[in-house]
Amino acid sequence: MAAFALAGRLRAGETVFSGWCMMGSPIVAETIAREGFAAVVLDAQHGLWDTAGLVAGIGAVHHAGAAAMVRVPLNDFALVSRALDFGAEAIIAPMINNAADARQFAAAAKYPPLGERSFGPPRATMLQGQMPATEYLPAANSGTLTLAMIETPEALANAEAIAATPGIDALFIGPYDLSTSLSAGKAQDINAPEVDKAIDQICAAALKAGKIPGIYCRDASRALDMVKRGFRFVTVGSDFSLMRESLAASLKTLAVARGGSRDAF
Repeated sequence: MAAFALAGRLRAGETVFSGWCMMGSPIVAETIAREGFAAVVLDAQHGLWDTAGLVAGIGAVHHAGAAAMVRVPLNDFALVSRALDFGAEAIIAPMINNAADARQFAAAAKYPPLGERSFGPPRATMLQGQMPATEYLPAANSGTLTLAMIETPEALANAEAIAATPGIDALFIGPYDLSTSLSAGKAQDINAPEVDKAIDQICAAALKAGKIPGIYCRDASRALDMVKRGFRFVTVGSDFSLMRESLAASLKTLAVARGGSRDAF
C-alpha cells in the first residue's frame, strides 16, 4: 500500500468509503479491510480498543491494503499523536466544538509549523516508508488527516471557524450525537428536519474551506444518499451492527423454516 494513500485519494477529489470497527479485534479490522474498504476506523472512543490492540490493528489494516484510522476518546489528544506514531493515517476527534478545540487537535496531530507533534514515528515509518526526518515531517503533515467531529449546537454554530483552522483537514458528522444534542436529549432521529439541515450546513462549511466533508452512516443505502449530498469520506456501518444484522437474518431464515419459532435456538 502506498504511503498516505487515503489523503492522496481524498485530496484528488475521490469519494472514499470506510469500514468501522468497535470490537477491539485486529483480525476483525483486517477482515473488513480485505473485503475491499479503502479505510477502516478503529473506534477507541466507544469501542473496545486498548493500546496493544491499536498497534496490532493498525498494522493488520495496513497489511490488508487499507488505511487505518483511529477515533480517539474525548479530549485524549495524547492518543492522537501516539496513534499516528503507531501508523494510523487519520484521526477522528469527537466533540470539537470551537476553533480553540480545533487548534488543540491540530497541534497534537501535526508537526511544526502546523502543530506541535513530537517526533518519534519508528513504527509509522515501517508502514509508511523509511525516509529522512526532513522528508517525513512535511509528508506526514500532508498525508495524515485530521477529522474534527461536529456533534453539538456549539460545533454547528462554529463549523466554518473549525473548518478554517490550519491543520484541520475534514469535518466529520456524528449524526446520532448531533441529533441527540439538537433535540436536547429528547430524541435521536437522524432524519429530523433540523438534523437534515445541519448535515447540509456542515457539508457546505467543509467545502467552503476547501476541506473534506465526512459522515458516519449506519448502512450502505444512507451512505449513497450522503455521497449525492456532497460527502466524500463516508463510513458504512460497524462490525457490531453488521454482525448482529447478519446473524438476525440467518436466524429469521431458520425460524421460518421451522414454523416461525426461535425457541429451538
